[in-house]
Amino acid sequence: MISQIIFTVIFTGSILWFFSSLKKIRDNIFLGKKVTVKGEVKERLKIMARVALGQGKMFTRPVAGLLHLIVYLGFLIVNIEMLEIVIDGVAGTHRVLSFMGGFYDFLIASFEFFAVAVIIACIVFLIRRNILKIKRFHNPEMTKWPKTDANLILIFEILLMTAFLTMNAADSLLQQLNADHYVKAGAFPFSSFLHPLFSGFDIQQLIIVERSAWWFHIIGVLLFLNYLPISKHFHIIMAFPNTYFSKLEPKTALDNLEAVTREVKLMLDPNANPYEAPASNEQPGRFGAKDVTDLNRIQLLNAYTCTECGRCTSVCPANITGKKLSPRKIMMDVRDRMEELGKHKRQHGNVDDGKALIRDYISEEEIFACTTCNACSEICPVNIDPVSIIIDLRRYLVMEESKLPQEWTTMLTNIENNGAPWQFSMNDRLNWVNE
Repeated sequence: MISQIIFTVIFTGSILWFFSSLKKIRDNIFLGKKVTVKGEVKERLKIMARVALGQGKMFTRPVAGLLHLIVYLGFLIVNIEMLEIVIDGVAGTHRVLSFMGGFYDFLIASFEFFAVAVIIACIVFLIRRNILKIKRFHNPEMTKWPKTDANLILIFEILLMTAFLTMNAADSLLQQLNADHYVKAGAFPFSSFLHPLFSGFDIQQLIIVERSAWWFHIIGVLLFLNYLPISKHFHIIMAFPNTYFSKLEPKTALDNLEAVTREVKLMLDPNANPYEAPASNEQPGRFGAKDVTDLNRIQLLNAYTCTECGRCTSVCPANITGKKLSPRKIMMDVRDRMEELGKHKRQHGNVDDGKALIRDYISEEEIFACTTCNACSEICPVNIDPVSIIIDLRRYLVMEESKLPQEWTTMLTNIENNGAPWQFSMNDRLNWVNE
């Protein structure tokens, strides 16, 4: 009974802690502007099913895609087993779902298969990151916490799966010894290979091993659950809403600023009288984005969904040619700024903290290096759109601060004066014909 009470308290506390973290993340995302979602629900659900649930974009890189699929399926299927563990923990039963008979044996065997597969996949991932040193895992933004976070997750998963197999190995031996409370149920094709480790153990010793592994596994899972909100692994949850809110228009399509569009239409309309235009009571908004509060909520949702896999940076032509821009860093900076500003507002209310996304996190050099080719958005496995954020930041610099590279200034001046980006008047444009 005592163990049941302890388990119930730990389980309930962990769930409450997790939802408290989710609320903070929701509040951070709601720092952004409200956005109207366009497009049919049916079409969005199809994208979510294909990209998030079906891992549709992962296999553009087959090796990483296959390993990720194994870990993903392992996560889904082994967590079904968590249902039984929770019921057993609260009710004090043992393998409460064993009434399913042969199907239960199949489930336990498949859980063990995926547990072993996840261990192998995680070891390969650790080797790729730390020994083979694949370039996209060693960019400047991937030092310190991002690097530690990635390794911690992999080690965490290996330990959890090892505890699961150890628990099953000890459990199956107790079943063979007809120990009280341990009903005969389940098939153990992989954990049975661990039996030699426990040769000579009596029933009491096996119970200690089984209970220790059981508690390690369940507490580890609950700790992992509460680790997710501060980790890149949070994409397990956020990938689903993020893909639902994917951009349905062509990726290269840029949205127009409503105020600018209205002014341009007014200028181009020969019958329009600007002085007769109805006065607007709305306060003029900011052109582009200076801080995360100027971005919309889908852009902020994108930042929390980033897996930090680096595929975007690895295909970015600006990054490849040695420029400072890294789309992955842009998303990580937006998330970090959101976390910082959200914490500041919770502690001090709407008091300005004197910082902004521009310059305090993202430099002008990074913003102007983007070619808007959208290669980063195209390859992202969870449909993140870094270009939309870069464009909004660039709009702020150009339209609010008149900050733009000298080459761009010359080009825009030429367009204004000559109707073309070159330093020739319109009258001289065809002089080359006479040469």
